Amino acid sequence: MSAPDGKKLVRSPSGLRMIPENGAFTSPFSLAEPQWVPDKECSRCMQCEAKFDFITRKHHCRRCGRCFCDKCCSQKVALERMCFVDPVRQCSQCSQTSHREADFYDRQLRVLMGGGTFQVTADSSDQSDVMTCRLSNNHRYLFVDGERRHLEVELSRISSIQILTEASTPGGGSSRVCGMVLHYRPPGCQDNLQLRLEANGDDRKTPSAWLHAMHKAIKFIYESRDQ
Repeated sequence: MSAPDGKKLVRSPSGLRMIPENGAFTSPFSLAEPQWVPDKECSRCMQCEAKFDFITRKHHCRRCGRCFCDKCCSQKVALERMCFVDPVRQCSQCSQTSHREADFYDRQLRVLMGGGTFQVTADSSDQSDVMTCRLSNNHRYLFVDGERRHLEVELSRISSIQILTEASTPGGGSSRVCGMVLHYRPPGCQDNLQLRLEANGDDRKTPSAWLHAMHKAIKFIYESRDQ
């Protein structure tokens, strides 16, 4: 079954998922479904060690794939990083992680796709331009648009980031995020390029929120690579 926006509905052992028809357009924030621990290798709950029998049944956590009793794996929580349509059963540890990630999907992704305006310096150039930065609808690209040029940076090709801060008051004290430096390697390029974003103008609230969300997005991608 296909959806109009280029996605299809598929059924896995864990539940219904809405995934891109073309796997090349998978969000860089996505996680692959885990392999379930085989039933024959799991005679006890992997958290409380309760023995499985006809009364104490075994359940698999949809996020980690491990085996638990109902008491230790009773919560059904949204798991957007695996593209599940409905909340799915997760163990207590995984459900806490998924709850924390929900804020990113509910709020910060919208901030990134809404965009922010920055003073942008590309690579080693001395010239900077006022440009709008926003995340593409499929979450794969950072679009940087100005009057003179358009840049596209694939998020999965960002190798490192540096957060730029400044004192929030003239006398010093607490600091606030005022910019970000991204290092990335475009397709077919052997060297890393640099993109420097700095808050433009007196309104720092929107750019700061965008930079905070972008920082979390890159951390999500690093997590995906490790899992």
